[in-house]
Amino acid sequence: MNKSIRLPAVAGTFYPADPSTLSDDINRMLDDVEKTLLHGNIVSLIVPHAGYLYSGLTAAHAYKLIEGINFKTIVIISPSHREYFRGVSIFEGSSYKTPLGDIKIDNILRELLVKNDKIIESSLRGHGGEHAIEVQLPFLQIVQKDFLLLPIVIGDQCADNCYHLGNRLGEVLQNKNALIIASTDLSHFHSSQSARKLDQVAIDKVSKFDYEGLMNDLEFEKAEACGGGPVVAAMVAAKSLGADYVKILHQCNSGDITGEHESVVGYFSAAILKSK
Repeated sequence: MNKSIRLPAVAGTFYPADPSTLSDDINRMLDDVEKTLLHGNIVSLIVPHAGYLYSGLTAAHAYKLIEGINFKTIVIISPSHREYFRGVSIFEGSSYKTPLGDIKIDNILRELLVKNDKIIESSLRGHGGEHAIEVQLPFLQIVQKDFLLLPIVIGDQCADNCYHLGNRLGEVLQNKNALIIASTDLSHFHSSQSARKLDQVAIDKVSKFDYEGLMNDLEFEKAEACGGGPVVAAMVAAKSLGADYVKILHQCNSGDITGEHESVVGYFSAAILKSK
């Protein structure tokens, strides 16, 4: 990564580095899922961020929904897997690069969010090796014609930071043609049976649009989600933007893919919607 362009960090591991293979794989996954019938306008998506082999099909259920719907700006909220810091970081450079090309940063929205803010900053922190934003981008480049990106990493997923980010996004995105994506996986390294029970706790709270309940369950370890904070922030913002219900699209765990059920990672995707 340089200070201007965030280069791919997990191309060739989490997803193919070859542009043709990458496009073919994504289009095949999109073709393999049926578009979920929705009643309302999509305000936000919740999407997993593992390697495409494991969570790509679950992600495709979400991205299938926005084929043919063009957003000016797509906000992606990510946890920080590799670097701890206290606040919230929006990439300070000009673009993110993938094997499918460069995506320009929405510097106008970035400036609105960071202006006079003590928690949200423009920086490189959290963006270097972070995969949770990067793996979403090739899917978006396939299903969207052209868009600006606002990549946000939460360094500390405490309730104050998550609620603050959600409220600020709700303010700056009013009357904007924008989509919010929360990037998260669920529980890690439990048996399939235990993981399904644990994951259902988080999924139930999301399906009820209960972000306070989800935050509480995460803080008291009743549920697990590495991107639980981004989900809470996205739900807070979506509610401020008029969203009123959630549709769970798909859920599974890595054992469903590999056949190894002793230690798995859970995944789900969902849409947060505003009733018409």
